[in-house]
Amino acid sequence: MRASKLTVAASTLLALEGAALIVVALVEVFGLSAGDAALLPSALALVVLTVIGGAGLVGLGLAVLRGRSWGRSGGMVLQIIAVAMAMSALGVRPFPALFVLALAIPGVAGAVLLFLVSRREGPSRLRGRDGESDDADGR
Repeated sequence: MRASKLTVAASTLLALEGAALIVVALVEVFGLSAGDAALLPSALALVVLTVIGGAGLVGLGLAVLRGRSWGRSGGMVLQIIAVAMAMSALGVRPFPALFVLALAIPGVAGAVLLFLVSRREGPSRLRGRDGESDDADGR
């Protein structure tokens, strides 16, 4: 079964968010090589966690493309967290407008896309049109 345009759009957005996190990690690695870190072990741990988060978002994007419900669920959780982080940054002074927009716009767009994909995929799963199962044992 071929993925709909809506599914491809949601999957692509998740994968692009993951790629952006990996780019942020690379920028941090270059900052480490310039000697910008106060505590090297903490900075390395942050870079590793950022790469893991980016890889996770890419993985969720692939899961959404393959029609896995856990990919949509995980993606939705991360979009809500992104919007919550953007909203919490509204009270910071000086106002980080670029940060807020960079989190809020893709977060809201991703949440809407994933919601629409879930609305479309849910009824087809209930009717049994989809031959695959999300269960590990294939039931």
